[in-house]
Amino acid sequence: MFYTDWKPNKSSPIPLHKQITDFMKEKISNGEWTIGYKLPPQRTLAKILEVNRSTIVTAYDELIAEGLIEGKSGSGTRVVNNTWNLLATAPPPDWNSYVTRGSHKPNLPTIQEINQAEFTPNIIRLGTGELSPNLLPHLSMKKIFHHLSNRDISYGYEEPKGLLPLREQIATYLKTIGISASPSSILIVSGALQALQLISVGLLHRGSTVLTEKPSYLHSLNVFQSAGMRLMGIPMDTEGIQSKLISTYKKQQNAALLYTIPTFHNPTGTLMTLERRKQLLKTCQQEQLPLIEDDVYRELWLEENPPKPMKAFDKHGLVLYLGSLSKSLSPGLRIGWIVGPEPVVEHLADIKMQTDYASSSLSQWAAAEWFSSGLYHEHLHEIRKQLKIRRDFTLDILNMYFSDLAVWEKPAGGFYIWLRLLPSLSMRKLFEMALAEGILLNPGNVYDHQAEQYLRISYSFAPLPRIEDGLKRLLKIIKTIAKSL
Repeated sequence: MFYTDWKPNKSSPIPLHKQITDFMKEKISNGEWTIGYKLPPQRTLAKILEVNRSTIVTAYDELIAEGLIEGKSGSGTRVVNNTWNLLATAPPPDWNSYVTRGSHKPNLPTIQEINQAEFTPNIIRLGTGELSPNLLPHLSMKKIFHHLSNRDISYGYEEPKGLLPLREQIATYLKTIGISASPSSILIVSGALQALQLISVGLLHRGSTVLTEKPSYLHSLNVFQSAGMRLMGIPMDTEGIQSKLISTYKKQQNAALLYTIPTFHNPTGTLMTLERRKQLLKTCQQEQLPLIEDDVYRELWLEENPPKPMKAFDKHGLVLYLGSLSKSLSPGLRIGWIVGPEPVVEHLADIKMQTDYASSSLSQWAAAEWFSSGLYHEHLHEIRKQLKIRRDFTLDILNMYFSDLAVWEKPAGGFYIWLRLLPSLSMRKLFEMALAEGILLNPGNVYDHQAEQYLRISYSFAPLPRIEDGLKRLLKIIKTIAKSL
């Protein structure tokens, strides 16, 4: 995916096509666009730079005439020469071949488009899974950092498992949800995603199979696949992952572990029942199948507390428990944790030291202060109240406009409504048409390639008037596509 912050200056006396050719020449001369680099199609670049396609055609023609780029039918337009390197004794490296040979797989194309489009001004983000900027605790965060500025804290690297005062605070917090864990069995990580990365390279061998829900957040990432793992989805029902199927899947796939989001599942919003949690844990114990319990949405309940984590019932060290402040407090802090057997935690801590030499010490001190001051508890109370208002508002809008076109369940917490569209239509076409109208969607097929008729609708991010506006405009797009079928 091509992306640039640069735009031509339409008030400049320099012609637009000349500004664009100069911009491209600079990219090539600086080595940012190497030989073999594929330029975006003319229509795409015209849209990105907000100019007519004829302007891009003129710019491309000039670069072709100078021998810098070349267009071939079927393979697009590529950089073929760098006149600033013609006197070099050896040709420059083919960085494109390095990119394609790298062991870490790129994001799915749609995910790349989503990640880039999120920063488009005024776009309505109907699927974004994070707290609205209006819900982030700006004043309390200022208080936290002001208090820290008057304390004698360290600004260097922390020990491999993370700041001890923070691990002590997390151990105290975990007791409130039924988990008994000493600070020595807790590893501080830069969010739950880093926890998954550490597990993928530190505990599994290439070719392993990871079982997960179907659909699953994991399918929108390439964390395990880049480490040479395969993902295998197990169907869900209204109570969560169907634990009775695990034994069969484990035997057929020779699975190495199971990953689950039991509390306000991403993307479906499903809350796994207490009975299902106990069944799942029992089955995994019988099958000797390690379990990753991703519980980052736990504190976002809206009416009543969710069932205890499976880790609370784990007496055999089977469960690796993941928690985070990214969803409930601030994604910018980049603070999460892994709870597990000490030998596993120590091994993952050693790998983490090899990758980033510890998470930000300042963020760790701030997180410890959030817990110890009681502000985190106060913040959660307010967030639950606001999320409930947002959920109910979004459900009202869906009932008003989508009752004949879609079905959904009422989530008991978290961020998401898993919307199934009744008209059979191209999700790719819907995504592109919505994006052209300034609406960013999260299609279901990025979480499960068979979930073609689903959308993950988030009520946590966009302002309420924008959610209403976005859903009303989305309705018109759906009807337009449906009529053309």
